[in-house]
Amino acid sequence: MNLCDYGEITKLLSDFDFRFSKSLGQNFIINPDVCPKMADMSGIDGESGVIEIGPGIGVLTAELAKRAKKVVCVELDSRLIPLLGITLAEYENIEIINADVLKTDLHALINEKFAGMKVFVCANLPYYITSPVIMALLESRIDVEAITVMVQKEAAQRMCAQVGSRDSGAVTVAVNYYSEAEKLFDVSAGSFMPAPKVDSCVMKLTVRSSPPVAVTDERFFFKTVRAAFGQRRKTASNSISAGLGIPKQAVIKAIAECGFSPDIRAEALSMRDLARLSDAVKNNLC
Repeated sequence: MNLCDYGEITKLLSDFDFRFSKSLGQNFIINPDVCPKMADMSGIDGESGVIEIGPGIGVLTAELAKRAKKVVCVELDSRLIPLLGITLAEYENIEIINADVLKTDLHALINEKFAGMKVFVCANLPYYITSPVIMALLESRIDVEAITVMVQKEAAQRMCAQVGSRDSGAVTVAVNYYSEAEKLFDVSAGSFMPAPKVDSCVMKLTVRSSPPVAVTDERFFFKTVRAAFGQRRKTASNSISAGLGIPKQAVIKAIAECGFSPDIRAEALSMRDLARLSDAVKNNLC
């Protein structure tokens, strides 16, 4: 079965009386060049285990199964489970779990399904849950080598931006704290069925063994970062003060101690700058 053939897909979906769900952000890949390239660039090999989130009708899944030792798919939409049983019937190294990845214990899943294997995540993520899923994967510190995902092009640009550039934001800092992010290739809207209104991009997050900066309180660091970028048009002192609900004077003092301009904005701060500022703000609250 050619899962990239529009006619075959249409018949398949009709046979199962399947209707696309807008609430689940369902767009199936029909460009035959995308998934092989994505699987090749993910870093997996014949000894790898792969977690795929939202396999759809299995286009990417099949390519992963050809290259990996085992693939476990986590699919929220129960309507797709019997359909996937047909499209992926020839592969014996695929297991499909009907579950919400945001409610799944991935530590337990990895221990149970991938003993002794290096594990990777590879997925075409629905736009509406891109950030929640990526941050859940990174913040949980599950034992994976890399996360290769297709996301909205704008989201990829933001996550892969250099911290301290105009495109950076709180999610940029978080992604780069936990991983080394790189854009791999763009994917046009016409590569999907139905076609979304925007283009996509495949990016790879190679998980770091340790963060690039040291902070005294990681939780407070991320609270400070979110506050700093919470009101982008304002100075860092105003944003952090408002976002954390702390006296502005304490933030101004911390900024001065770090040697920054009193009018500096969050997007001008590097990862190291943000780490220093977070520690300084915390010290001034003690």
